Amino acid sequence: MRLGSYAKGAAATLLLVAVAALVVGQLLGQPILLGYVATDSMEPTMDAGDGFVAVPSPLAGDVSEGDVVVFEAEQLHGGGLTTHRVVGETDRGYVTRGDANPFTDQDGGEPPVSEQQIVAEALQINGEVVVIPHLGTAVMGIQSGVSGAQSTLAGAVGVGGGLGSSQVGGLLVTLGLIFLGVAAVSGARGGGVRDLARSTDRPGVVAAWSVAGTVAILVVLFATAAMVVPSGVTEYGIVSAEQPGDDPLVVETGGTSTVEYRVTNDGVVPVVVFLETGEGTAVEPDRLRVGAGGEVEASVTLSAPESEGRYDRRVTQRRYLLVLPPGLIAALHAVHPTLALLAIDAVVVGVVLSIAVALFGTGDLRLRSGADHVALSARLRRKLRKWL
Repeated sequence: MRLGSYAKGAAATLLLVAVAALVVGQLLGQPILLGYVATDSMEPTMDAGDGFVAVPSPLAGDVSEGDVVVFEAEQLHGGGLTTHRVVGETDRGYVTRGDANPFTDQDGGEPPVSEQQIVAEALQINGEVVVIPHLGTAVMGIQSGVSGAQSTLAGAVGVGGGLGSSQVGGLLVTLGLIFLGVAAVSGARGGGVRDLARSTDRPGVVAAWSVAGTVAILVVLFATAAMVVPSGVTEYGIVSAEQPGDDPLVVETGGTSTVEYRVTNDGVVPVVVFLETGEGTAVEPDRLRVGAGGEVEASVTLSAPESEGRYDRRVTQRRYLLVLPPGLIAALHAVHPTLALLAIDAVVVGVVLSIAVALFGTGDLRLRSGADHVALSARLRRKLRKWL
C-alpha cells in the first residue's frame, strides 16, 4: 500500500472517530472527546460555533481556578450543558463565568457548581484552550439538516410527532455503521480501478483479527453506553418549612422525609448499581443487584435544615455490567469509577475476541461471491458442530 493510501486511511479513521464521538456524545448527554460552544459567552477564548477537546472529568483530575469546564447547569439556558470558566470556589461549589460575561453565573441565579455536575474539562496547553475553529458550526448545520428531514422521514415510517433526539442519534449511528461496513467490504474486495503498482493485498480477503477487533469495539461501545447512560445524578429540590403538608419534598424544618428510588434494568445482562449521596441525604441500601429486565427499589432519606428555604439534595448512581464478581467491582469502584468501567470493558473485549477466535481462528477470512458464497449462518453452524 502506498503512502497516499495510508494518509487517506488515517484521515478517514480520524473523521470516523470525530463523527462517532460527537454522535455518541449527543446520545450520552455529555461531550465525548469533542465539544463545542453554541453561543458567544466564551469570547474571545472561543467564538460561537468553535469546538474544543473535551477531557472527561474522571480523567481530568481536580478542578482549579482558570479551568474551562462543561457542567450540567440548573438555571442557565433552562438547564443543560454549559461551558464556562471556573473563577472561584466556595463551600457549596465552584463559581463560574463566561469569559465575555460581566458577571458570574451565580450572580445570575445559578447555584454554585458541584463536582458531580462537572462532566468534562476543555483541554488547555500552557493555559490556553485548544480550539477547533467552526467545528460546532458544522455540527449544528448537520443537525439543522437532520431536523429538516425528520418530519419527512417520520411521515414515511408512520411515526407521529417526528423522531426523538435519541431516535435520530440511533439512526445516524446505524447509517454510519452501514457506510463503514460497505467501505470495509469494498476495500476487501478491491477497487474497480486497477492499481499498476505491485501490492501484497489480496482481493476478497480480510484479516480475522480486523473483523474481530471491529466487532469488539462496537460491542464495548454499546456496553459502555449501557453503563454510562443510566448513571448520573438525581436531584431532589426540597423545601424546609414549618408546616410541611403531604408533599414528601416539603419537609419540616430539622426533620426528614423518605422517598423511593427505583432502579430498572432493561438490558439482557445483570447489573450492579452503587448509590452515592451528598449532604443531607442517605440511601438504603446503597448497593443493588438488578437482574436482566428487573427492577429494584431503594429508600432515600432527605434531611431538612433548621432554617426555612429551598435546598438541593442529590443521589449519584453508578452502574456496571455484572461480568466480574460484585466484590471485585466494588473494590475497583472504591478506587475510582473509571477503573471499574475499564476493567469491565476489558472483560467484554476479551470475551468477544475469544468467541471470534473460536469461530473463525486467527487467519484470513475470504469473502466469496456468486455460487461459491456460503451464508454466514451456515458457516457458523459448521463451526459450532465442531465444538458440540
